[in-house]
Amino acid sequence: MNRQPLRLAVMEAERILAGAGVPSPRVDAELIAAHVLGVERGKLMLVPLVDRQVVEAIGQLVTRRAKRIPLQHLIGWAALGPVTVEVGPGVFTPRPETELLLEWGLAELTGVPNPLIVDLCTGSGALALAFAAARPDATVHAVELDQRALAWARHNADRRAEAGDSPIVLHAGDVSDPALLADLDGRVDLLVCNPPYVPVSTVVPPEVGEHDPFQAVFAGADGLSVIPHVVRCAARLLAPGGRFAMEHDESHADAVLDLLTTRRVLTDVQGHPDLAGRPRFATARSRA
Repeated sequence: MNRQPLRLAVMEAERILAGAGVPSPRVDAELIAAHVLGVERGKLMLVPLVDRQVVEAIGQLVTRRAKRIPLQHLIGWAALGPVTVEVGPGVFTPRPETELLLEWGLAELTGVPNPLIVDLCTGSGALALAFAAARPDATVHAVELDQRALAWARHNADRRAEAGDSPIVLHAGDVSDPALLADLDGRVDLLVCNPPYVPVSTVVPPEVGEHDPFQAVFAGADGLSVIPHVVRCAARLLAPGGRFAMEHDESHADAVLDLLTTRRVLTDVQGHPDLAGRPRFATARSRA
């Protein structure tokens, strides 16, 4: 009998990942084990013993994760709110922090029937698809400039539609284009965006610097080369009373709030922290 305790395999995986500087070694070790076994992470305790081949498969993925290849690339998916999307080389990996923006947007849409939602810089499509899953009555448009990322978004959108979610409308487009989505001018109930915003001199983890697309992360010397275009889009596209939310770098809190307050059409400008208390995203409302 070559069966071994799964608990020991996970403990060894955690030790290796911690030694490699992986930020969440226990979580990653458990998710890798769950992926190999084809079970949910919460059900690992129901699998006391595993075959040697399983231990070896876990070890192979752990070795790759220790090289700081993103966990999501190894298991093939990332979660955001009610959806999971497939990710890999060529597309930005959704982050858990974006769920705060998702929750805010859904709360703001309470009582708004059949909302029109726009997600700029959609990447994998995760945020747009999360809104479509949570609000089946919504019409959701998603915009992406990079063709590789757009291919991932199309793939994920097709998967979610096949699973029964409301389809989203994908656009190849640039937020700096003053005519972007011009047919939606003054009609959008909620516009959200997680744009590139990291200053190019910022030191980032290997998972980001070596595996996320450069153009999806970095935005000029100050990290603000894209954000002003997003704000202009919001001012143009939002319906009276429409809501806007955008992620930003923690160093941009004051600059982003200033950009929003200088737009006379926008009001109720606010900054929001993440769970660690760092400035994470800003919101505004179009004047009624």
